[in-house]
Amino acid sequence: MKKKILVVEDERTIADILVFNLEREGYEAIAAGDGPAGLKSALEDEPDLILLDVMLPGMDGFEVLRRVREKSQVPVIMLTAREEETDKVEALDMGADDYITKPFSMRELMARVKANMRRTVPPEAEPPAAAVEGRLMISPEQNTVYKNGRPLDLSVREYDILSFLSSTPGRVVTREELMEKVWGYEYYGDLRAVDVAIRRLREKVEDEPAQPKYIITKRGMGYYYDER
Repeated sequence: MKKKILVVEDERTIADILVFNLEREGYEAIAAGDGPAGLKSALEDEPDLILLDVMLPGMDGFEVLRRVREKSQVPVIMLTAREEETDKVEALDMGADDYITKPFSMRELMARVKANMRRTVPPEAEPPAAAVEGRLMISPEQNTVYKNGRPLDLSVREYDILSFLSSTPGRVVTREELMEKVWGYEYYGDLRAVDVAIRRLREKVEDEPAQPKYIITKRGMGYYYDER
């Protein structure tokens, strides 16, 4: 079955180009031309990924993202013509998995799409028996993380970060290495995306995010996973 991608873009020419190229890459692509229509499609059509423009009529992309995140962890890539750094940080802080600034190449966009595509997770997956008594249990078969036997609602990016860090407990990983291994493409030196993603991950896996027990910061160096 083809992966479905929702394009929320009010400029018809851009939307048509995106849909054409996505379909050429083998995806099913659907489009919405304003914020309310995009939100409706995001919640009803169950896309595997959303390309979401920031500047939209009816409801801007930030508001669409906020409402989507109340219901779903579907990967979202923000499309923006803005260069303001605060917009990029705000998008990530609100739960966007990625952003790309217009104008962009189709090659770069497709790399981002592939890197952010949702995995297929069994909807009623049972936790492994060992997860009931453990603090955190990562199930690669289900692409799911359990805490005290209960599945955590992690995004694709958050799961990938935790999985990568926990694969070598105690080893300090730089932000540059995380960007390379988890994001999987060049991010033009903008490493704040790593810090924002780590903070959001801690909010979900830590009992006290301000005093983390699992994802530890090594000041001036990076992050490591503590499995004690």
